[in-house]
Amino acid sequence: MGEIRATDVVTAACDALVAGLDGPALRILAACTRAEADHDVPGLLPPALGELGLNVPAVGSDAGQEAAVRALAARMLAGGLTPRELAFRIHRRFGHELPLAERLAELDDEYDLLELGDRTPARVDADVAAEALRLARHPGGPGGRTDASG
Repeated sequence: MGEIRATDVVTAACDALVAGLDGPALRILAACTRAEADHDVPGLLPPALGELGLNVPAVGSDAGQEAAVRALAARMLAGGLTPRELAFRIHRRFGHELPLAERLAELDDEYDLLELGDRTPARVDADVAAEALRLARHPGGPGGRTDASG
C-alpha cells in the first residue's frame, strides 16, 4: 500500500522469525540490508507472505486496490488515522475511479466545501466513520457495496 517503509517490512520479517515463524523467503526478506530494502522488498514480500499462508492481491489489481481501501479504513477505526486523513488519503490515491472508495472520495470533497454549506466537520467525520465501518463489516461482494444504491 505504500504506507510503511521497506525497512519497516524487513524489521517485521525479523520479528516474525523471532516469534517462531519461518520459511526461506521470510529469511531472505529478513536478511535485507537497509540499502537493499527499497529495491528488494516489493519482490520478496509476496513469496514470504505466501509461505505464511497469507494471500495478498497483486499491487495495482482491483483486488489489491480494494484491500488497500479496507486496510486504511481498518486503520482509521483502530485510531491510526483521523476520519479526515482517511478520506484525504483515499481521494488522493484513487480519486473517484474506484467504486468501493467513491463514497470516501465524495466525503473528502465535502470537507473542502464545509464553509459553503450547513454541514459540520463532526457530521462529515461521522459519515466517514460510518463508511469505514461498512467497509470493515462487509468485505465481500462486487465493489463491496451491500446497500440498494450500488
